[in-house]
Amino acid sequence: MLTLSRDMFRLMLVSFLSLLSNPVVAQAVPDNVVRLAFDSGWREADGTHVAGVTIKLAPGWKTYWRAPGDGGIPPRFNWSGSQNVNGASVHFPVPDVSMSNGIRTIGYKTAVTFPIRFRMVDASKPAQLRGEIELGVCEEICVPVTLKFQAVLPAQGTASEHLRASMADVPERGGAMTCDISPIADGLRLVASANLTAVGLDEVVVIEASEAGVWVSNAIVSRQGGAITAEVEMVPPSAQPFALARSDVRMTVFAGGRAVEMVGCE
Repeated sequence: MLTLSRDMFRLMLVSFLSLLSNPVVAQAVPDNVVRLAFDSGWREADGTHVAGVTIKLAPGWKTYWRAPGDGGIPPRFNWSGSQNVNGASVHFPVPDVSMSNGIRTIGYKTAVTFPIRFRMVDASKPAQLRGEIELGVCEEICVPVTLKFQAVLPAQGTASEHLRASMADVPERGGAMTCDISPIADGLRLVASANLTAVGLDEVVVIEASEAGVWVSNAIVSRQGGAITAEVEMVPPSAQPFALARSDVRMTVFAGGRAVEMVGCE
């Protein structure tokens, strides 16, 4: 079963990249299936600018979280070509976690607003934003979509209650976690543990690595008192043991519409 999942991941990755390279296919979704709205947000006291991208979906369609599960396509954001922007951090609201025919999906239905913190070159001036978002939208089939837009980030701006609510809906931060990492034939085995009060019933744990293209298996989760443990296998494109950035390992625990995340292995 584990080998099949790895093969499926590699096949899906190759298929997705080939679809993105074909502009005809990438534009095959009708306009009414997915729409983008931009909230220009406000400038904070520390000079960062908070804005938001809302993805609105037609009934029955869905899109995905940053670690989308067995069959999803994670969103990718590109801000190159923007002026007075020195970088950006995208925040992901708590997604829905579902199982269908043995396949786990992590994503959003109807609509989602991604809060984004932009770092300014000169915080006293507006910024000219050029955005490009690649994401997968699915009904009975999954299709890659590329959304392009331009906007102005004003030097001040106005706070939005909707955007503030989306910022408050991101996963809660947990405490420290420890990681036991060992090599396997085609990658690494990681066992992460943390002291964490139960988030809810039927907890689902997702572990992410910062290295590009690393496949991570569904976690085997166990609890002992107030401690949670999750075991995964990680396989890079080279299918060999690799140097894992321990400080970037992320573990997120989902249950009952809540999520708690821990970042960095001690």
